[in-house]
Formats: sequence, structure tokens, C-alpha cells
Amino acid sequence: MERLIGTVSRGVRAPIIRSGDDIAAIVADSVLAAAKSEDIAIRDRDVVAVTEAVVARAQGNYATVEQIAADIRAKFPSGEAAVIFPILSRNRFSVCLKGIATGLKKMTLMLSYPSDEVGNHLVSLDDLDAAGINPWTDVLTEAEYRKHFGIRKHTFTGVDYIEFYRELITSCGCECEVILANDCRAALAYAKNVLCCDIHSRQRSKRLLTAAGAENVYGLDDVLTSSVDGSGFNSKYGLLGSNKATDETVKLFPEGGESVVLDIQKRIYDATGKQIDVMIYGDGAFKDPVGKIWELADPVVAPAYTAGLDGQPNELKLKYLADNDFAGLSGDELKKAISDRIKAKDGNLVGKMDSQGTTPRRLTDLIGSLCDLTSGSGDKGTPIVWIQGYFDNYTN
Repeated sequence: MERLIGTVSRGVRAPIIRSGDDIAAIVADSVLAAAKSEDIAIRDRDVVAVTEAVVARAQGNYATVEQIAADIRAKFPSGEAAVIFPILSRNRFSVCLKGIATGLKKMTLMLSYPSDEVGNHLVSLDDLDAAGINPWTDVLTEAEYRKHFGIRKHTFTGVDYIEFYRELITSCGCECEVILANDCRAALAYAKNVLCCDIHSRQRSKRLLTAAGAENVYGLDDVLTSSVDGSGFNSKYGLLGSNKATDETVKLFPEGGESVVLDIQKRIYDATGKQIDVMIYGDGAFKDPVGKIWELADPVVAPAYTAGLDGQPNELKLKYLADNDFAGLSGDELKKAISDRIKAKDGNLVGKMDSQGTTPRRLTDLIGSLCDLTSGSGDKGTPIVWIQGYFDNYTN
């Protein structure tokens, strides 16, 4: 009988994972146990994904406020710096900011507005229009911001992030001035040393600041790229991708994930003879239509994955074929014509009219977003996601 189910994404429950656990063994064993308990066969080209949070936890990849501060002191020996474009997040940035403030004596905190890089808003564009403020050119002091907009709290968290960040900084014994601007070079009127906290625009910010005469320019991706006083680290992303673990520690992005995904892949192959693909995933890449938040606060969706997940989809648009090439066909005749076209499709459909409207994104970004939505970030207890049928098409 013809298979009628396409892509299926399943959250797989796992034990609570602790530092020092064998994460590859736990993931493989959990998937194999789930397959047995539900009487589901593992197939070639299945995808098994595990969230970066539990990989980093198993690695013990943590850092303390004081370890962050030690690296900041080494990078900014004068004790003064502008800290620019952080995202507005207690989970993502508050402990990092505490470490940065502990390592400095004086900080100019420069926030982007009306929102941070991932869409957390301080005010709306309509508010700026009403106040006659141009966010591309105008630099606001905290007093000017308050004069125009007063106290504004985040739509979802109920936090006034300007006040929250300023008080956190000063509680660490660091002098603080808050300004709002969107040109990174505006920070140079306040400090010649700059720490860029933006995620996806960080390389541009560093380039512009260096060209404009900044003396020392670093990004969060340059902090804790190696162990400091016994800390964890991430050699590629530093503090980017970190999350609050406790009030005094952060969990970093996992280091060396390539060996983890290959180990999981091999364990499942050895147990089943099936060649699956494996990835480590973080934030999905999608936008909330109400809060306007773009979810991707990690530097990448997938810090590690096996070779079969490289590239992007190569798919035909079925409704385009049905409405155009085969508009005069129906029923079995239409089904056969479309199936034959799929079987004969080019290996690269980029720019072809019959692929227009398909999603032009990398496989890891698409699958990682599916995984993030499947596993959630709360108490589901499913840090592993098992996907079947993702690479199927109408002919399978």
C-alpha cells in the first residue's frame, strides 16, 4: 500500500543529563529505546537531533562571573569600555553583563533602538515617528529617552531593560552611562575601547569601529575562546550562544560537537545498519508575529551536524506544476505527470521557475527550527528529536 504519511517529528524523552555524562550514548540509547517502545523502525535518512543545552551540560562547559571578568580585564586593562548592542534578555545576557561589569570600572552601555537585534522592543517605530526621532541618526541619552517615552516594559517579560541593566552594572561597582544609538561608531564619542555584543552583525560592527579609530575592539565571540582560570570555553563563538545557568554562572555553547554527532551516527548504524544524519541544534530561526521577536539568539542554528545535512532543499513546487505545466491534467494522469517530473528534476533547481516559492534556506536551519518547535524550551523533557520522512517527496 502507498505510504500516506510524510514528515514526522517526534520528541524523544531522555534522562536528566548531568556534567560528565556520555551524551552520545544517551542520545543513541534513547532513540533506540523509543523505537522499540513505539514499534517504529529506524530508516535510512532519518534525522536525530539533540539540543545544544544538554550537550554543553554533559561537557561541563560552564563559566563563572569571575572567569568572564578575568578575560574582560585582560582585554581592557584600562578598565573602561563601551559595551554595545546587547540583546535584551535576562537568560541570554544578564550573567554575561554581570561578568563584563565586574571586569570594568566604567562602562558606556549602548542599546540599539527601537529594538534589539532579535526584535525585543524598547519602543515602537510609531512611537519614534510621533516623537520626531530618527533611529538611524539620533543618539539618545537615557534622560532623553525617558523624557520622550517614560517607563516602557517588555511586552512578554514585563522588564524595563534599561533600568534592569543599569542597576545590574552599578551593583557590580562599575560606573555606568546608558545611551541609545544604531550606528556602532557613535560609541567612540564615549570610549575608545569597545565590546561588540551583537550576534549576527558583529563582524560588520568590528570592521566599522576599527576603521573609525577604535583602540581595542572585541566581540562576545572573542571572550572565553579558551579556558580562563579553569573555565569552559567555545573556541569559535566565545560567549555567544551562552545561557544563564545560575546567578553566577553561564552555560556556554557546546565545544567540539562534530565528534558528538559522528559518535551518535555510528552507534545507531552499529545497532540498526541504518545510515541516519545527526545534528546539534539551538535556537530555531523564525519570527514571532505578535512580539516581533526573531528567535535566533544563538550565533547559528546548528553548531554541528553530519555531512548529509549540508546544503539546502532541491524541491519542485507542486502547485506551480499543477497550475502551469500540467493545468489540463487531473486524477491519476496528473499524479503520474508530476511524479515523472520529480524523478527527472535537475540536481540544482536554483533560479528555475518550477521551484519558485520553495524555501531557499539551509537544511540545518529548516530542520533545526522544526526541532526547536518540537522540543520546546520548558518541561517537555524531550531534548532529542527524531525526524522521519524529511527527505521524502511525492514519489516515495
